[in-house]
Amino acid sequence: MSNEVSARTDDAPPTTAKHHRVDVAGENVPEAQGSQATAQTVTINRPVAEVYARFRDFARLGDFMENVERIDVLDQQRSHWVVKAPAGRTVEWDARITEEEPERLIAWTSEEGAEVPNSGRVTFRDVGDRGTVVTATLLYDPPGGTLGKIVAKLFQREPAIQARRDLKRFKQLLETGEIATNVITREQLEEEGR
Repeated sequence: MSNEVSARTDDAPPTTAKHHRVDVAGENVPEAQGSQATAQTVTINRPVAEVYARFRDFARLGDFMENVERIDVLDQQRSHWVVKAPAGRTVEWDARITEEEPERLIAWTSEEGAEVPNSGRVTFRDVGDRGTVVTATLLYDPPGGTLGKIVAKLFQREPAIQARRDLKRFKQLLETGEIATNVITREQLEEEGR
């Protein structure tokens, strides 16, 4: 079987496909914006309806997206995002849903004037007893270009790093009801002191 035929029949997510083209991450993103692309995949041991509904509740995405300070839901299609950036800064943009199929996919793009132009797509695939495969594809333009991307990596605020971490936290939240952390809270410290 040739590589071309294999690539067409390989139904693995873009991040794990055997015959993976560099541009696969940005394919099928309506109204794509962004020169950098990343795609991350996780399997969550929960039914697809539950996983989709939890992700679609945009106001609660900050529960597992570490750098999201807040998301203001403007209407069913639009939201305003405030996200932490390196050096104590924040960046903001309005996002608009460009495609949605309940329990299958959500795609978005940032609207004109975004500090970080971005777009993406999250797909949800039912895999029976194993739960749901979630694949997040993100395209973005790092503020400050290549130098900005390097600085963001140093501060662990680079979108590719964050997408991987956020999906792991989403999995933990849905499967266990909480997100594991090695940070000790004030309450835990007080409890240990008793």
